[in-house]
Amino acid sequence: MELRRLRYFVCVVEEGGFTRAAARLHLSQPRLGAQIRRLEKEPGQPLLDRSARSVTPTEVGRAVLPYARAALAAVESVRQTVDAYTGLLRGRVTLGTVSGATGHAFDIAALLADFHVAHPSVEVTLTEDATERMRAALLVGELDIAVLGTAEEVPPPGAAFQTVIDARWLPPPRRPLRCSTVSTVRACRLPSCGTGR
Repeated sequence: MELRRLRYFVCVVEEGGFTRAAARLHLSQPRLGAQIRRLEKEPGQPLLDRSARSVTPTEVGRAVLPYARAALAAVESVRQTVDAYTGLLRGRVTLGTVSGATGHAFDIAALLADFHVAHPSVEVTLTEDATERMRAALLVGELDIAVLGTAEEVPPPGAAFQTVIDARWLPPPRRPLRCSTVSTVRACRLPSCGTGR
């Protein structure tokens, strides 16, 4: 069995369908479907039930799933062990930013480009959202790092932050400019997070 096909199978199960799995894997749906059919030919049994709105594993698929995950985890452990000896950093980092954070002296695009040059085997996913949603995503593990605005001096429980921009933020012009608030954009991260989730 090919490891990539096992990875595709696990992804289809996790995403609950071919559309989201194909997007996550950066494959076309027909190609993903063909790879899954080839995987199913090996044991001679369907691994996925395609009859409902969402795709679910069959009884055989449910039995195979933990072994597929274990095989993929074992291969990843081998890679990490080799990387530890060669000094190569590998894994995934999910970064969130507030809208407008890139308009300051903090050039996130340049930082990410430099990081990619230094660590080409680390996959970085960038998302933009509101501070409160990113804070919630940090605390549940959906984000590893976030650049967000806060006036707080103490980070939320389970997180740490570092000031990257200390700037005065004014309300939008369509609102009365009676007062301004000082807000600090902080890079927040969970202390236990790193690459290789």
